[in-house]
Amino acid sequence: MRTALREGLSSAAFAPALRLGQAVRKLLPQSLQAKVPEARPAGVWPDRHHARKVLLLAGCVQPAMAPSIDAATARVLDRLGVQAVVAPRSGCCGAVRQHLADGHGAQAQARRNIDAWWPWLQPVDRGEPAAEAIVINASGCGSMIKDYGHLLQDDPEYADKARLVSERCLDLGQWLAAQSLPAQSARSSVRVAFHPPCSLQHAQQVRGVIEPLLTALGASLVPVQEAHLCCGSAGTYSVLQPGLSRQLRDRKLGHLQAEQPEIILSANIGCLAHLQSGTGTPVRHWIEWVDDILARTD
Repeated sequence: MRTALREGLSSAAFAPALRLGQAVRKLLPQSLQAKVPEARPAGVWPDRHHARKVLLLAGCVQPAMAPSIDAATARVLDRLGVQAVVAPRSGCCGAVRQHLADGHGAQAQARRNIDAWWPWLQPVDRGEPAAEAIVINASGCGSMIKDYGHLLQDDPEYADKARLVSERCLDLGQWLAAQSLPAQSARSSVRVAFHPPCSLQHAQQVRGVIEPLLTALGASLVPVQEAHLCCGSAGTYSVLQPGLSRQLRDRKLGHLQAEQPEIILSANIGCLAHLQSGTGTPVRHWIEWVDDILARTD
């Protein structure tokens, strides 16, 4: 299973397999339906060019499972006058291979991403880099990329580059908190439960950054007990330890739904898919919700 998981998530076979599963989803047993999210249209990717640019990750799971997340991110950035760039030849962050003790494979994927991003991080006109940051909207991937400096510290060719890449990497919430969102004339009053992924609040030590962005746009955040605990997704854990993973998921959902929110928001594709598999309450990435709110006033 480890080999199949490692190869499947790192190859072009994952997206077609997922689309096939989505096409026959209603025919699958309930246990399998829970593992296959419903297809959601990504919407339009902005085509305007801006002087300000940031790099987005061309990941493996998220673009196939929820392309709406990257598209929503690009649209929000576009409203701020910032262009989202997905560098050719970039790809999986390497976290899956690292989780499965394939350190060499993870390092190879890290080097490939560094090579793809490096030209964008070099000074150009006026001595500024072509891209001001690597902005990651999947906190599990962000944790991995922020660790590239450690992962490749003994590689004489890549150690310095990896350290710089880690320094330039920011979670989307970190980056957006430093920007000025467009003023909103209409406010949402939706009741929202927010789940901060372990990879965000523990691995990256990013806490209390996204919630103010949501409340500034009118979200009514409900209190959630045991917010520090894992939802049970934990990278490959939900696949390799399904029983314990479901117990953690159900405990987390009990707290998230205690105040009857209309929607659950989070910041990592693994958490989103895992939580959605156990509830009928919509579970979305927080940037999708922000995109919806901003679109109402366009």
